[in-house]
Amino acid sequence: MSELLSVSEATRQLLAHFTPLQSICLPLDQARNQVSAEDIQASFDLPQFTNASMDGFAVRSTDVVAAGEQSPVRLEVVADIPAGRWLQLRLEAGKAARIMTGAPLPDGADAVVPVEGTDVRFRGPGQPAPPSVLIFAPAQAGDNVRRKASDVKAGNLILAKGRRLQPQDLGMLAMFGMRLVAVTRRPRVAVISTGDELQPLDSALQPGKIYDSNNTLLSAQVEKYGGESLCFGVVPDEAATIEAVLDRAVAGGADLIVSSAGVSVGAFDYVRHVVERNGHLQFWRVNMRPGKPLAFGVYRSVPFIGLPGNPVSAFVTFELFVRPALLKMKGIEGDERRIQSVTLVEAVESDGRESYLRAVAREEDGQWIARLTGHQGSGNLFSLVQANALLIIPAGVRALAKGSQAQAWIL
Repeated sequence: MSELLSVSEATRQLLAHFTPLQSICLPLDQARNQVSAEDIQASFDLPQFTNASMDGFAVRSTDVVAAGEQSPVRLEVVADIPAGRWLQLRLEAGKAARIMTGAPLPDGADAVVPVEGTDVRFRGPGQPAPPSVLIFAPAQAGDNVRRKASDVKAGNLILAKGRRLQPQDLGMLAMFGMRLVAVTRRPRVAVISTGDELQPLDSALQPGKIYDSNNTLLSAQVEKYGGESLCFGVVPDEAATIEAVLDRAVAGGADLIVSSAGVSVGAFDYVRHVVERNGHLQFWRVNMRPGKPLAFGVYRSVPFIGLPGNPVSAFVTFELFVRPALLKMKGIEGDERRIQSVTLVEAVESDGRESYLRAVAREEDGQWIARLTGHQGSGNLFSLVQANALLIIPAGVRALAKGSQAQAWIL
């Protein structure tokens, strides 16, 4: 278990332990960014009926095929059709009906002439339809008409299982009158920070101590990727206390436990030993920078991921390992990372491990370029704040010259 695993192998082993969670039904106004738990078919046609796509006059195209500015055609107006009203009407030759956008096209009509093409350019709200209308523009069958089922046919797949629901998706479901949608339940993630040096944010900072940033950082990442964060605050380096907090996480229904610090080989790194005593660790070292001391296993039947304590290491390892686990629990397959080829504007050094270096990547004169955001110490969170990408240096590469091509993970 002390073998250094590659990032890809560690990811493979870790993800093999996760499956999509059960589904729940949510109201549409609570379902944004949730993941569809089933395929959704159209329950009826869209549009449900043939209708006008513009305000104007419904006509028979054969009546106005020769209409023009110098040879207008006069039609008798026999009906006024606002949106939302269904009329039992058949339009006969030489007749027209004033019609509003979205209103059902009457039988017999096959086109709509916009008001701009008539002598009725403007009539104020509440004004009745005129007795007749002059048509100054020709119309072809289908002009300014939205045909029944031209968008979606009943039975068509409209949203596939595993789709992250965006506002337009929810709007589409609302068009079918759906109030609820089946989504995969949000993963409940217990977030634990360990270390005697840590202080909560609501306390006065003592000499030799630092404020706990990882609870805030990791909880925000959990929420970003659709999980529900269960925060357990700062936990001291005491085996009994660590075990008690982990037990509280299990009792609280956590689907995943994520800790930071305590999984390395220090004299006070108790987390790894507590997990092994009450479960097992599958691996605890990965050939990467930052974040070599990363642990994965099971604590009392709940998957456990132990991240390094330094905030940059915690962030990067979360993105590499916790993020895909959350996505898989939500039913999303695939990586979803945006990888961009970049040209280095400076030489970059590494130590031979697969490295994820903080960088700024941008497009300049049609070419993507990248530079580092300063020193790459794993405690330098400010360099991550300045970054918009992680520059990926493959394992075994110790240096890349200025002008070299590399891959950047756009954050």
